[in-house]
Amino acid sequence: CLHLDDLSKVLARSRKFDELVEAWRGWHSISPPMKPKYARYVELANIGAKEIGYDDVGALWKSSWDMSPADFEADVQRLWNDVKPLYDELHCYVRARLQKTYGKDKVPDHAPIPAQLLGNMWAQEWNNIYDLVVPYPKEPALDVDKKLVAGHWDSPRMVHQGERFFTALGFDPLPDTFWDRSMLTRPRDRDVVCHASAWDVSSAGDLRIKVCFQPTEEDLLVAHHELGHDFYYQRYFKLPILFQRGANDGFHEAIGDTMALSVTPDYLKSIGLLDAVPKGDHTRINQQMKMALDKVAFLPFGLILDKWRWDVFAGKVTPDQYNAAWWALKQQYQGVSAPVARTADDFDPGAKYHVAASSLYIVYFLAHIYQFQFHKALCQAAGYTGPLDQCSIHDNKQAGAKLMAMLGMGASKPWPDAMEAMGAGRKGDAGPLLEYFAPLRQWLADQNKGQQCGW
Repeated sequence: CLHLDDLSKVLARSRKFDELVEAWRGWHSISPPMKPKYARYVELANIGAKEIGYDDVGALWKSSWDMSPADFEADVQRLWNDVKPLYDELHCYVRARLQKTYGKDKVPDHAPIPAQLLGNMWAQEWNNIYDLVVPYPKEPALDVDKKLVAGHWDSPRMVHQGERFFTALGFDPLPDTFWDRSMLTRPRDRDVVCHASAWDVSSAGDLRIKVCFQPTEEDLLVAHHELGHDFYYQRYFKLPILFQRGANDGFHEAIGDTMALSVTPDYLKSIGLLDAVPKGDHTRINQQMKMALDKVAFLPFGLILDKWRWDVFAGKVTPDQYNAAWWALKQQYQGVSAPVARTADDFDPGAKYHVAASSLYIVYFLAHIYQFQFHKALCQAAGYTGPLDQCSIHDNKQAGAKLMAMLGMGASKPWPDAMEAMGAGRKGDAGPLLEYFAPLRQWLADQNKGQQCGW
């Protein structure tokens, strides 16, 4: 028996088609027994939603965004329509590169990509196949991992560096209790969940994080991301308890990712993790591709998980249609297909934690839009006028003041007011994301000439 971590490593590292199919099938075999229980949960949850005045649970979830449920769903669709052309270009390029690895018999033209080939159990992020799709393989990689290991950057040191990023913007240091009570490395005496998370345990400034860091560039980014949550808590924990949360449910995740966008090569050089900042268009396109496999590839999955649940709660999708409706959305929005034949007895949505745990997911879709809005607004506050993908707000007190003003509002004002306080407008806007990836988008358009794009 292999755990999800083990199977995920197979999907990330293996390039053997049949092995990837088996790993995917193995994990998705856990969820069929959940299906009748999930159907009963939907029935009971809808009773509760109706008792407090909502049509169903989906309407309840969509009501927390300072607009009607119908307007919220339309607004989310608007944002997807704006980013879809960029996603389609990325999909077309990645499919062509996967054809070179697996052959057109396994990855046909003008067809969805088999889900198990994208390096992730749910095909939600594609960064694990970067080696297969890297635009310029001969360009030297930014080997931050090697520097971290050579410099003995252990978990506390990475977290201290993340703290310095925030204090240099003007934030107060983390409390002493943070260092006493956080879990920064995997304990030797017990089994723990290592998925990174941030906490204000008492809603009174008891800030902590729970992580098991390794000296890698990815974990350095996670350190900045998780501390983004804690410094958000720090700014609003003295507000009345009902206001002690993000301006909307997408803000907390967006703030953490906004900070990680400032971990640029210039920033890494300033803290001794790069000897020199690489220059040139090839290096830039490689970096943008690495980012897009994470940020852009995620967008349709971030949308469909809750779209599927909205239809389930509304009764548009009945239990016998659960799996067919799921794969219809996967194909329509992501352009991916199931590795093996699926039936009505399967329950593939249940193989995702957030479905089994009834945890909202549209927040991550919105956070992937908001973070680029926030990044652009903070770069403008810092007086930066160059390309958006090369901006870092580190050490800039003006950007820090804008950020702290917004974070300090918590949920005490409607979220458009909080967004406006940062200078990021009053609604979700995909424009900054498209601006950030403009160099890559132009490169993709050139690469895809003559390809049969779409599916």
